[in-house]
Amino acid sequence: MDKSARIRELVKILNEASKAYYQEAREIITNYEYDKLYDELVLLEKETGIVLAGSPTVNVGYEVLSDLPKEAHPGRMLSLDKTKDREALKAWLSDKDGILSWKLDGLTIVLTYENGELAKAVTRGNGEIGEVVTANAKVFDNVPLAIPYKGSLTLRGEAVIKYSDFERINAEIDDADSKYKNPRNLCSGSVRQLNTKITAERHVNFMAFSLVSAEGVDFGNSRKNQMEWLKSQGFDVVEYFEVCAEPSLLNIGKTDILSAIEWFAENVSKSDYPSDGLVLSYDDIAYGQSLGNTSKFPRDSIAFKWQDEIADTILREIEWSASRTGLINPVAIFDPVDIEGSTVSRASVHNISIVKELKLGIGDTISVYKANMIIPQIAENKTCSGTVTVPDTCPVCGSHTIIKNENGVETLFCPNEDCPAKQIKSFSLFVSRDALNIDGLSEATIEKFISKGIISEFADLFHIEQYWDVIVSMEGFGRKSFDNLVASINKARETTMSRFIYSLGIPGIGVANARLISRACGDDWETVKNISFEELTGIDGIGSIMAEGYRAFFDNEKKRKIADAVFTELVIEKKEAPSDTNSDIAGKTFVITGSLEHFGNRNELKEIIENAGGKVSGSVSKKTDYLINNDITSNSSKNKTAKELGVPIITEEQFLKEILKEGE
Repeated sequence: MDKSARIRELVKILNEASKAYYQEAREIITNYEYDKLYDELVLLEKETGIVLAGSPTVNVGYEVLSDLPKEAHPGRMLSLDKTKDREALKAWLSDKDGILSWKLDGLTIVLTYENGELAKAVTRGNGEIGEVVTANAKVFDNVPLAIPYKGSLTLRGEAVIKYSDFERINAEIDDADSKYKNPRNLCSGSVRQLNTKITAERHVNFMAFSLVSAEGVDFGNSRKNQMEWLKSQGFDVVEYFEVCAEPSLLNIGKTDILSAIEWFAENVSKSDYPSDGLVLSYDDIAYGQSLGNTSKFPRDSIAFKWQDEIADTILREIEWSASRTGLINPVAIFDPVDIEGSTVSRASVHNISIVKELKLGIGDTISVYKANMIIPQIAENKTCSGTVTVPDTCPVCGSHTIIKNENGVETLFCPNEDCPAKQIKSFSLFVSRDALNIDGLSEATIEKFISKGIISEFADLFHIEQYWDVIVSMEGFGRKSFDNLVASINKARETTMSRFIYSLGIPGIGVANARLISRACGDDWETVKNISFEELTGIDGIGSIMAEGYRAFFDNEKKRKIADAVFTELVIEKKEAPSDTNSDIAGKTFVITGSLEHFGNRNELKEIIENAGGKVSGSVSKKTDYLINNDITSNSSKNKTAKELGVPIITEEQFLKEILKEGE
């Protein structure tokens, strides 16, 4: 293939990958592969002088195709040039002072404030036109709705979802195939929602990284001063170091850049914020501006991407893992290798398309790395034997598999509705801690019970006594373990309606949503089964997609019968309606922050508020009635927002005595 043809091929591949990543929140190639192909394109463009109009080396961001309102940016937002070489970063800084910070992996947002109030929020989009997401930005966890400064302010930052929130949200999704792949994709979909309720539920954070303009404010020509000023206005700013190329008496208080990079490298896996590298900017604003821009990059800043630690190993097996929805995922099993401080021996290959693209074969030499120093991935296949075959039968039930092709991505499915893999995953959810909480039923035990015909539906679990002789003779079981299991099952009979709803595995209905529906239905089973789509969407926190999935579940006669059979085995705890003594809570919205003294965790306090008819939100807004924080004088973003909006800040003691009226 000649070089011009290769350029066209690379542009096509990279643009398709960008479209999938930015518009559709999915990945068709790994970040490693994208960077590799991008670097190849850059070299070819330099060698040939050919740069196509659609090349990703001259285009920024994504084409805006959503239903959100669009708006042009006052000036074009550029991307950043990048390097993976620490010494190159040091050389770039030269004798100047710099600001080195995380390069957060989320969605870039531009905020505008007028007269001290948030006036507008716009995504970067393609750098020229973005999407207006003002309503959504107002429900971010930490965006100040009002600030002390009353002039015209424009700043940029990254909307991100923390790993802890990402894991919590995924934990509430029982369908393994519906779980989000990474925080960045979840954040993109959350910020660009048409429904602000969904955005609020996702706990998006905004981390400021650049001040564009603040009329009338003198920053002494220093980016550091800008960052500190933004902090004083109530913004959370990205973590950063003041850096210099070499330590000296003239640079007291600054960190040499190589030491700072090492600190970030050591802490990237510990940070709760997803990051895909670092950003280095000149502290001297005027100097940086004097350097101008290229067609795509500003010259006052540069991105640093981690030099992936890559290890070669031997591919020993492709494990085809069947899930509850029928999706069969390929997982690479290889000889253990040490990478980034831990030993890895397996990595998801995601789908058939990637298996084919990598030309995987058992015994091949493959290179493995950790994406963003965290998630094991296959970088490349050095042998490319291509001998791995896609199974034509399900590894669990033996049914003929089917290959689905959606948007050019091939995935493997088992169409058998009675596949034990689907049942195993369903049963695992049914007995899990947040569902009926039955101890002693691991997936391995469930699999044995299903294979021996002891259970086929949920209600069968409540009658395993009739299989006493079969179970006690099973490996790993005896009289004591059997008795313990029966006792655990009987204990689980007494449960709450919300736990029962969650245990059924209704698509999209997690723990929190089950609690909302249970409360709206008064813990009444007939109402739970028959609540309408309109009634569901009328519940604060339940969207149309959840409501559709919920109704589809109970409109399925087979699933309805299974649920009814379980209900007859249970004793549902009826929660009392809010009493007159809790009238100060009913209908009120609370936000809880900081450490607690009188409650074991926030969920305990949240349950008391919700049982009394109140609501607990994750962020302070004009609709918040009380912020509960034992540290009333702290300068946290929630405290600042509450003070700006006139929201009362109360301690636990005040909540118990003045709101809950405990002891009266």
